[in-house]
Amino acid sequence: MFAHYHTGTMTRRSPFLNRELEGPYAEINPEDAIQAGIREGDRIRITSRRGSIVTAARITERVARGCIFAPFHFTEARANILTNPVLDPISKIPEFKVCAVKVEKEPYEEQAQ
Repeated sequence: MFAHYHTGTMTRRSPFLNRELEGPYAEINPEDAIQAGIREGDRIRITSRRGSIVTAARITERVARGCIFAPFHFTEARANILTNPVLDPISKIPEFKVCAVKVEKEPYEEQAQ
């Protein structure tokens, strides 16, 4: 599988990579998707206390039940706006990997746009 790297500042300029992976997505476990009424390709809203993004759903067992994965290199759905920018007191690294979110299918009217 081809993927963009980091924030996509270089890889999103590649026509080949853009053909292979042209837009933002989030991976969701099949059981969670069924429970939320989400199907492959549906537009979903991911919301945390810090923000909200809308992206396409990819149903996969690569993520554990109760978890969701969204890459952060698509400016159209910037996953890092959902995360906590607080720095670890020792390493000074921000908490960009984990946060609690709500995932819901976008209403049909918004998907049609």
